[in-house]
Amino acid sequence: MLTGKIRNDIDKLWEKFWTGGITNPLTVIEQISYLLFARMLDMQEDVAERKAAHNPKKKFDRLFPNTPEGQLLRWKNFKQKSGKELHKHLKQNVYPYFATLGKKSDEQNGLGSDGSALEALGHIGEYMQDADLEIKNESVLVSAVEMVDALPLTQSDVKGDIYEYLLSKLTTAGINGQFRTPRHIIDAMIELIAPQPTETVCDPACGTAGFLARTMEYLNRVHSSEVGTFVDEDGYKHYTGDLLEPYRKHINKNMFWGFDFDTTMLRVSSMNMALHGVNSANILYQDSLSKSIKENFPQQEENFFDVILANPPFKGSLDETNTNPDVLGLVKTKKTELLFVAHILRALKLGGRAAVIVPDGVLFGSSKAHQQLREELIERNQLEAIISLPSGVFKPYAGVSTAIMIFTKGGETDQVWFYDLAADGYSLDDKRTPIQDNDLPDLIAQYEKYRKAREAGKSTKAWSDKKQKVFLVGKSAIAEQKYDLSINRYKEVVYEEQSYAPPKEILRELKKLEQEIMQDLYELETML
Repeated sequence: MLTGKIRNDIDKLWEKFWTGGITNPLTVIEQISYLLFARMLDMQEDVAERKAAHNPKKKFDRLFPNTPEGQLLRWKNFKQKSGKELHKHLKQNVYPYFATLGKKSDEQNGLGSDGSALEALGHIGEYMQDADLEIKNESVLVSAVEMVDALPLTQSDVKGDIYEYLLSKLTTAGINGQFRTPRHIIDAMIELIAPQPTETVCDPACGTAGFLARTMEYLNRVHSSEVGTFVDEDGYKHYTGDLLEPYRKHINKNMFWGFDFDTTMLRVSSMNMALHGVNSANILYQDSLSKSIKENFPQQEENFFDVILANPPFKGSLDETNTNPDVLGLVKTKKTELLFVAHILRALKLGGRAAVIVPDGVLFGSSKAHQQLREELIERNQLEAIISLPSGVFKPYAGVSTAIMIFTKGGETDQVWFYDLAADGYSLDDKRTPIQDNDLPDLIAQYEKYRKAREAGKSTKAWSDKKQKVFLVGKSAIAEQKYDLSINRYKEVVYEEQSYAPPKEILRELKKLEQEIMQDLYELETML
């Protein structure tokens, strides 16, 4: 968790950007990202130099040329420059150098030899090639450099929190309709799926990589010993993830996969993963629904991932000629929300599991494609749960009604677990202020209890009452309703009988009130 001082510093810097003429939150985050990137490169070079000093015979890949000009590209050597000089140096020298790092990264597939400074770049270098300095106000630039220099970036958990706090200010959708999924919804979905450090995790429309970054935080929390857990001076608990060491190589290089075709989002998500302590996450440029995925990522497009967590874009339709034909084989449609669910099914390994946010239309749409997809999920896979979300969850971006689908690839469905989530701990208006009502802890506890009962072969009668907010529905009942998965189709509403006074009695009361009003009017008139 961040200290109050760091939050205040970020808020002040954010205000300076706005008063300096940069009002798009995504641009602000991007500009701060470039500075964070520049400082992190210098930090990584320092680590590599210290390692090399202990073993002078071993060569290491330098990020910065060992020349006066090359060393001037390092954060520690340019951060003291004055506003005008700093602006010119960043725009003409430092940021263009990011592009050469991208090329160097391409040559080595984004990875250096084990332990090299280049290894920490992952794919970030590729997406920094069109980095540009958009901070025109020199005093804002100096303030930004000073703030980034003061941030405690050596602490991986704090680094992640810093970037999460920046992303929380993202209140506008991206150019393709993407928006930031609320952090508490992401956390609940991760808890329900419970990823393991040996697995591969993917988000096929990763945006800012919220699902992937929060999965790393979840792993740190679950896999920290007592020694690896500490409380800071502000009372916040920190998890070092010390029990993850045996899996660290897998986590850094092979565990996390994110795909997007918006380079701005790729830059932001690459930085997000790096700041969450994942050096070489596979954040890749690709439209997951395009047929080009079969050429670019033939392994990953089918039977590859253990876990998929996603909130794919809902709006728009695709040109069938450019869509992956194998996905169209599962569901013949142009609607992206249906195509993404079909793609996710294909990309999962047998036994792989997914938690996906879908618009309510996916659950009850009557078109052939809608019914075809739901039948596929139920008859040839295990649809585990449908969690109905309140319609204000994604405000201020959108007021669309949504649900979380949880499913496992393979097998068949015998019953579906429904949960009617009425409150998520925040008001359902545009302000989204914290409130007391929150069903998320109950959702997680109930699903864990249900999952354990299923695994142990115990009775699930505890969820048989359809008058409650959580209940089970058998496969045959769903099939009878053309595989309709809307919760209101099966939930039994209890109507309370209302009793009213007889009409004559109500009329007497109204006449009595009328007389009292007239009496008051007469008294008022005598006072005039």
